[in-house]
Amino acid sequence: MKFIINSLLFSKQIQSISGVITNNNTVPIINCFLFHLDENLLTIRATDLETTLVTKIEVESGRLEGLTDIAVPSKLLLDILKSLDDVPLTFSVDDATYGINISSGEGKYRLAGKNPETFPNMPEVHDTEAIIVPSSALVGAISKTSFAASTDEMRPQMGGIFCDITPENTTFVATDAHKLVRYRRSDIHSDTPTSFILPRKPVTMLRNILAAQKEEMEVKVEFNNTNAFFTFENFYIICRLVDGKYPNYDAAIPKENPNKLTVDRNSFLNTLRRVGLFANQASHQVRLSIQESELVVSAEDLEFSNDASEKLPCQYEGEPMEIGFNAKFLTEMVSNIETEQILIELSHPSRAGIIFPITGEENSPEDILMLVMPVMLAN
Repeated sequence: MKFIINSLLFSKQIQSISGVITNNNTVPIINCFLFHLDENLLTIRATDLETTLVTKIEVESGRLEGLTDIAVPSKLLLDILKSLDDVPLTFSVDDATYGINISSGEGKYRLAGKNPETFPNMPEVHDTEAIIVPSSALVGAISKTSFAASTDEMRPQMGGIFCDITPENTTFVATDAHKLVRYRRSDIHSDTPTSFILPRKPVTMLRNILAAQKEEMEVKVEFNNTNAFFTFENFYIICRLVDGKYPNYDAAIPKENPNKLTVDRNSFLNTLRRVGLFANQASHQVRLSIQESELVVSAEDLEFSNDASEKLPCQYEGEPMEIGFNAKFLTEMVSNIETEQILIELSHPSRAGIIFPITGEENSPEDILMLVMPVMLAN
């Protein structure tokens, strides 16, 4: 096997799939990339056994003699590419020893490759349903939900993003029991209703790859009982679905919320960031005191005698209320909304607050609901 490839293009493509490779692999072969050369098309695969990422690159010239596949040590290759200028790279593989020779101008490097036959096989695509999703919609769904997923390894179902596909719409949900995001798209649907849980790590990598693309594109999403498959441009991503049943998130959303607070999103976000600095570092509690046209955001840390408060103009319909929230959770949610104003619906200081963006668009395909649980206020 021998080929020539541009170093910058090669580095960009290989970096985009390298995030799946971890440092603590117990199976040595998956510390490698698998290269497969077919005429002038180089296919590169990386996996952690749960998730597989594949990218394809056209090489400037390729010659097949003997091996068509080789396992290449990922860390050493990535470190070499980081320090190279924009130069042509020549790769040649020794069929007998799996040695990999790389030359770039005056530089010559030799890596110890591995037998490609020991590299894990890709899951087969069979008995799948498929939908086509605009890349911007998929990026939005992942970005606006993944931050709310649980990091508790003892509750793997809540560590993923729940997808519920119906003939009318598709709903993406993430929660850690303290905060919850329900993101719904009316422009994504399927005649066959289904639901599954996507693990957060691969969909975060999927979002990053899609966000780096310069143009809008269609993403083919296929799924069966065990895996999800994403195909777009020169990339192919496979991830194993999370086993188990997702909690009944809809039961956690209060349906009657008579108290409605409308506030400028950016002003509220900056206030939360400033006042939150003075909150207790264990509870991160901020107090919202709401009445008519005034919102007061305050926090105190009795241990260090720190306190802060700020007043904000607002529109409020309902009884005067004081309610406490975790400033970090509230800041995360508000920073993941893009509209100028937000609506916060409340029912009681002991019940969850519901946050909506105010879009002003009647026929928007996007519907976002964010829920945050309150923190009990000290008298």
